[in-house]
Amino acid sequence: MKRVWLSKSPAVSLLTGALLSAGLSLPALAGSHGGGDDHGHDDYAYADKALFIVTSDSLQTQGMAMILANAMREQGTTPHILLCDAAGELAIEGYESETELGPRGVKPEGLMQMMMGEGASVEVCAIYLPNTDHEEGDLREGVGVATPGAMAEMMRDPKVPVFSF
Repeated sequence: MKRVWLSKSPAVSLLTGALLSAGLSLPALAGSHGGGDDHGHDDYAYADKALFIVTSDSLQTQGMAMILANAMREQGTTPHILLCDAAGELAIEGYESETELGPRGVKPEGLMQMMMGEGASVEVCAIYLPNTDHEEGDLREGVGVATPGAMAEMMRDPKVPVFSF
């Protein structure tokens, strides 16, 4: 039986050479992404504004949307929250979620209102009110009605990340 050494195969030699070359250059590439205290994000600009589109009727999904929006707010991004479909209920004055979310016992509408006090903007979709029993006067103080043109402009802006829940 004849032994075949993989290193003599031209294809394997080429692949091995490419892998070794890439492996030797990776440490150099890793060091080229900055190196400041912000874990290599020296030249990265974080978003000043972010759009959160919330449509889910799930308490946990609504809660996570608000938790993440608040975390981004705490890190310097101003959240704009657009409530549509079942999530529009969060915008209605007097609406309260059935249960609190652990571990801190928060409700999505409570986090939303807290963020509004800190500069976040909240609107319901343009079609929310005409397709429910609610009117504009039923909205919580400070909640507006979105216009398609303004929302489209924000969604098209490459500097504004869009998150959908």
